[in-house]
Amino acid sequence: MAMMEMQDKIHTLKFKESLGFRTTEQRSKLMRKIRSRATKPEIVLRKALWHAGIRYRVNFGKVPGIPDIVITKSRVAIFVDGEFWHGREWNSKKTKIKSNRDYWIPKIERNIQRDYEINVILESSGWKVMRFWANEVENDLPRCLSDIKLKL
Repeated sequence: MAMMEMQDKIHTLKFKESLGFRTTEQRSKLMRKIRSRATKPEIVLRKALWHAGIRYRVNFGKVPGIPDIVITKSRVAIFVDGEFWHGREWNSKKTKIKSNRDYWIPKIERNIQRDYEINVILESSGWKVMRFWANEVENDLPRCLSDIKLKL
């Protein structure tokens, strides 16, 4: 990973109606259903690792950033990132956000910044960091598994 300059922490606002952010009840119900842990792509990857004989820990809190999957024996930290939440192709996608832009753009940009910071912290303390997009796991599981095996 190429080293970037550490930037000032991006400030995000709370999503409150009093701050001008609005949403419908239907949208709120949909958002509540979004999981942050044990997502389908994570479970698919975990099952593939288990069947390959690779043992791991899930959401291991003793590692900075609480990776989705940690292979402690090899010091490999694996994150399965959602495309929207972690800003895949962010420069083109942020222009498509139509509502609550003052909330969502800093929110996603802070997530991108935090991901970078966590990578730096982990790598500087001897961890191998792997990040997969959720659709990579769903569409090319054998390659993801192969990439992980190369790090062990």
